[in-house]
Amino acid sequence: MTVLIEPHYLPSLEYFCALLPFREIRLEGCEYFPKQTYRNRCYVNTAQGRKMLTVPLAGRSEKMLTRDVRVEGSRQWRNIHWRTIESAYRKAPFFDHYSPELKNILFEGHDYLLELNRDLLSFCLRSAGMGKSISVSMSYEKEIEEVIFNLRSLISDKKPFMARNFYRALPYYQVFGSEFVPNLSFIDLLLCEGPGSMALLKAALPEMNN
Repeated sequence: MTVLIEPHYLPSLEYFCALLPFREIRLEGCEYFPKQTYRNRCYVNTAQGRKMLTVPLAGRSEKMLTRDVRVEGSRQWRNIHWRTIESAYRKAPFFDHYSPELKNILFEGHDYLLELNRDLLSFCLRSAGMGKSISVSMSYEKEIEEVIFNLRSLISDKKPFMARNFYRALPYYQVFGSEFVPNLSFIDLLLCEGPGSMALLKAALPEMNN
């Protein structure tokens, strides 16, 4: 079955749990791009606590389609994001294994946010051993055919993940803090747990534990 969902930047654990039951992922590229969402932001765990990383956008106007949204062309924001990730996770057990490819994607120089998000999603899925195909919608459809599961705009930072039923907080090893911080970017889980990430994702999916 196929799931239709908007592309997020280095998506959260909730996002990946929502994708688990599906073999095909279709990213919504033809919606009007909304402000202040996971589409261009994520959260990582630092020595100072939970920190938001935001991809700056270039020349965005009202009623611009997601597929047309460009990222700021300078390397400055990429340097900031990478320094934050490196500082947060360089002592994580699997940082050396996964970080070269992650860094390469981040600095590849994508012009469009959708392309950046798609490549990062592909990296995360591949690293977790989740063999799923990714495509991008060609047009916006308000009514979705029955063979496609519509998850568009359901995973939002405006409401806590506990308000939905995609993910339950299941503690795992984290580099910083004495209290577990749930639902961070998937890279927090990947860099800390490596090959064990898939098992932890499955365990954190409520439907698989009923």
